Amino acid sequence: MRLLLQQRPQGHEAPRFVQLMLQPDLLGGWTLVRESGQIGGRTTLRREQFLDQASALAALEQARDQQLKRGFQLVFAQGTDLPK
Repeated sequence: MRLLLQQRPQGHEAPRFVQLMLQPDLLGGWTLVRESGQIGGRTTLRREQFLDQASALAALEQARDQQLKRGFQLVFAQGTDLPK
C-alpha cells in the first residue's frame, strides 16, 4: 500500500511531499514507512512497527488525514481502496 501527498510551493520554496507506505514484515507484523521532505532535497524516513494489519492501517489513515489537514493533496494511491 502506498500513498503520495504533495503540498503546493509557497513563495520560492520547493514543493513538499509525504509518502506513506504500508508493508508486511517477515515476522507477520506490519511496518508503516513515512518519507517526507522537499522535492529534490533531503528527506526524512521514519518506520513504525505494528503487530496486526488493522492497527497499521488505522495509523496510515490517521497520518493521511493529518497531512490533508495541513494542506497536502493526495496525488497517487496504489494498492488501497481508502477513501480520499
